Amino acid sequence: MHEVIVDLGDRSYPVLVGAGARHHLGELIPVGATRAVVVTQEAIPWSVDCGVEQRSYYVDDGEEAKNLESVEQLCRGFARWGLHRGDVVVAVGGGLVTDVAGFAAAVYHRGIPVVHVPTTLLGQVDAAIGGKTGVNLREGKNLVGAFWQPAAVVCDTETLTTLPPREYRSGLGEMAKYAFLGVSGLRDLALEDAIAACVACKASIVGDDERESASGRRVLLNYGHTLGHALETTSHYDLRHGEAVGIGLVFAARLARRLGRVDDERVAEHEALVASYDLPLRPPPGLEAAELITVMARDKKASAAGMTFVLDGPNGLEVVDGVGDDAVSATLAEVLT
Repeated sequence: MHEVIVDLGDRSYPVLVGAGARHHLGELIPVGATRAVVVTQEAIPWSVDCGVEQRSYYVDDGEEAKNLESVEQLCRGFARWGLHRGDVVVAVGGGLVTDVAGFAAAVYHRGIPVVHVPTTLLGQVDAAIGGKTGVNLREGKNLVGAFWQPAAVVCDTETLTTLPPREYRSGLGEMAKYAFLGVSGLRDLALEDAIAACVACKASIVGDDERESASGRRVLLNYGHTLGHALETTSHYDLRHGEAVGIGLVFAARLARRLGRVDDERVAEHEALVASYDLPLRPPPGLEAAELITVMARDKKASAAGMTFVLDGPNGLEVVDGVGDDAVSATLAEVLT
């Protein structure tokens, strides 16, 4: 069993990683809590024992359920049961569940504790850690949300045994990102060790830059996500998040090459790693470059000079401002064909 600490001073919290980790949940419920709301989905086969009186509330399946209406329904359920600020929300599920439940916990009574129990690979390596919560609008992904750090995160690798193959591969897309953030040898590690290594990388970044400041490191976690989020939105979520991020990594490498930041060999490294995880290198047919650019401009702050991307370069990943539409359009033409 691994324990990684997300160091945020008096708001620090542990992330447990290992087989059977969910059985330690009762030890991680905040002291004094007398009730726990378990937010999950009907299709998730894993139950948890919070060690206090608990009641389950369900979020619908599908990315369409990641919306403000779901947050409202949860908060109304909390209110009807009489949940108060000393109680706790426990999110059991993938990134959709932890995002929606985390946001509901952040806004109900202006904030109550939340513990995440991610049951997908994507949730365990990334989505459940770091305190970002949020829901989608029709205009784009994760446009409404809050920073709300959990009291603990429990990554039970046993829950990954029931994942459909495509959902598991989606998690590998997020894991691929960490390879370019400096986590070496991921493909050679046992699964539990690889998850813990990704968690440790994210914990280090979040500890340095909790709220993604303009000059901080946390924005680097968005590598591959600018196009990735746009692909999810414009494909109406036919693409899984990790699939879209994998394509976004290839796009970012090709954009960096067009701007003279990396060479052909580095682009080939990106493509080889994404392909090694059996993830697509190109978007599905039928997507329009103009629409993707419009959605990307919403996802990241743009200036009069152009869009902002996290790109590879001689000094590793960096934020690059003012990338012009011509360079973006030309690179999109490469990956869309």
